[in-house]
Amino acid sequence: MKAILGLEDGTWFEGYSFTGSGEADGEVIFNTGMSGYQEILTDPSYCRQLVCMTYPHIGNYGVNPEDVESGRVQAAGFIVKECCRQPSNFRSASSLPDYLKENGILGLEGIDTRALTRHIRLQGAMRGLISTEEQDPARVVARAREIPSMQGLNLVDQVTSEVPYLWTDAGPQPVGLNLENFVWPGTGLKVVVYDFGAKWYILKLLKQQGLQVLVVPARFTAKEVNKLAPDAVFLTNGPGDPAALPDIIHQIALLLEAYPVGGICLGHQLLGLALGGTSFKLKFGHHGLNHPVKHLDSGRIEISSQNHGFCVDVSKVDTLKQTHVNLNDNTLEGFLHKDKPIMAVQYHPEAGPGPHDSRRFFSDFTAMIQRSRE
Repeated sequence: MKAILGLEDGTWFEGYSFTGSGEADGEVIFNTGMSGYQEILTDPSYCRQLVCMTYPHIGNYGVNPEDVESGRVQAAGFIVKECCRQPSNFRSASSLPDYLKENGILGLEGIDTRALTRHIRLQGAMRGLISTEEQDPARVVARAREIPSMQGLNLVDQVTSEVPYLWTDAGPQPVGLNLENFVWPGTGLKVVVYDFGAKWYILKLLKQQGLQVLVVPARFTAKEVNKLAPDAVFLTNGPGDPAALPDIIHQIALLLEAYPVGGICLGHQLLGLALGGTSFKLKFGHHGLNHPVKHLDSGRIEISSQNHGFCVDVSKVDTLKQTHVNLNDNTLEGFLHKDKPIMAVQYHPEAGPGPHDSRRFFSDFTAMIQRSRE
């Protein structure tokens, strides 16, 4: 079925839908991963984005119930050069086209994804619309220009959990909205995790550290956290512009006065803003499994998994020490507070799938909590 992708700058591409008729709109970005498409599709950080995969052949190992990062597909649309309809893998439970159809997500194939990627690299990420219903490219482009810009957009409220839940070995276990009589079930260190669009593998690795993990909605207040008496607070990844969340930033600033705090991706950005930094939008973002990051103290290079369109600048915040930088563009990838138990990284140390170079972040976070209790 013929489909057109129109971009806000007037560029358009003609291809075919491999999921049937429909439309999808959002910010068009590219991801350089050769694998991990199921994790990408279910990562809440891709909310309202049309994801173009730079690797030409996608779907060859199918999809399965285990390799998901949330309870549903989060990306607005999926763009590939060629989609594999007959996967071959012993873990495969479904094909990529069937999986997208079941979740109501439009898939586009047959366009020159190299040309689209190069265009985004030169011109920047931009709004786009995929349509099988509108066959006039000029009209598709015009409608793409009507889509809200990612800059200034709060998407956290669209992906955060509605109720608190404990993360268990069997997955999420809801505990209800009323936490007045909540009792931590175990004996490990107690961590309240703010869900700004949490990837489940982050929660799994926190649990593997022996931590008790209670996940709360993004609008949970510092006062409500105090009633739970945790040992630490953790801020997850998520979509959208961090500067569009002033109320959440205010609550984080209050939490920083009372608890050890760690953050990943959007959590890193929100921490930076709460501590006095500024944020800005990257030209085309960092999306992939092969981004080199340098640990400044040791000189160690980590090959990291990344997914963010915004970055934070804390260079003028005297209380913070920059710990990691991106070797592609020298943007900030991590910091520590000089006096308080606060640590954060921009990249994804859980990296499932992807490199495991940065996995020690979780043991370092656990050790930081333990030191704060001594």
